[in-house]
Amino acid sequence: MKMKKITNYSKFSIKTNRISFSMDNILIVGTVALDTIETPFGRVKRALGGSATYASFAASLFSKPALISIIGTDFPKEYIELMKKKGIGLNGLKTTGKTFHWDGFYEYDMNEAKTRKTELNSLEHFKVDVPQEYKSIKYIFLANIDPELQLETLRQVDKPDFAVLDTMNFWINSKRKHLMDVIKKVDVLLINDGEARQLFNTVNLVNAANQVLKLGPKAVIIKKGEHGALLFTKNKHFSAPGYPLENIKDPTGCGDSFGGAFIGYLAKTKDLSEKNFRRAIVYGSVVASHNAEDFGLNRLKNLKMSDIERRYREFQDIREF
Repeated sequence: MKMKKITNYSKFSIKTNRISFSMDNILIVGTVALDTIETPFGRVKRALGGSATYASFAASLFSKPALISIIGTDFPKEYIELMKKKGIGLNGLKTTGKTFHWDGFYEYDMNEAKTRKTELNSLEHFKVDVPQEYKSIKYIFLANIDPELQLETLRQVDKPDFAVLDTMNFWINSKRKHLMDVIKKVDVLLINDGEARQLFNTVNLVNAANQVLKLGPKAVIIKKGEHGALLFTKNKHFSAPGYPLENIKDPTGCGDSFGGAFIGYLAKTKDLSEKNFRRAIVYGSVVASHNAEDFGLNRLKNLKMSDIERRYREFQDIREF
């Protein structure tokens, strides 16, 4: 593949025309993609997507995320402007070749995406290079990407206070050893129920969670799609409900949105207690439920805090007894 000059996107002040780095407090590494998605309720072509993108949009509702990823020269400029508008730091976003493209679809079981085509493009040769101004960020979200890149990110940052890891079945199958190495270095593992069973070869989620905790993380969150999420720590566990959505258009990115909102809320409150983890999980579930109501990032890009707080109160009512 012919490689073109790499470009870094910097944030700047339009009013003063001078470079002005914002006080980013979450570093997110993952994919930025162009997604072609089809569900029983419609289709979008080359929409803005990727694990780091969804996580960053969700985190930006609470905090100031900075993103590390790669795109191609074909990446639409309006998507860059949208990311800047959301306050996402782009100094770690490089440009070369063509953008990672995923083409997938959902049938009426909206919990499972099926892939038609994956074009890695520039992502195939992506190397993590954490900008100097991002090395001291204390909250790290390792969104779904090659675990070797996740490990390299942790090598380049300066003793973060809190690191969260997300992954998927592809990496469990293809890079299990590297994935296990990353798990040992983070504070929280995010994983869905099928992946938890697969990773530890067990049908029992409690057993899988206990095996995660033995590796070093302080907590493991097992995502169960429309059925909510489970939190396990050394001595406690918590079950967050799923929100009963009447209209689901596209679940793409819901797990990434959950993770981004989870760490975004924790970075905002600076409270890493188990009790606050529970609140953060509910906020993650709230944001993920909104995300599923429209295609791609259409819902998150216009989501207001008043919408989030209203649904958070509904979650509280659902769990009251």
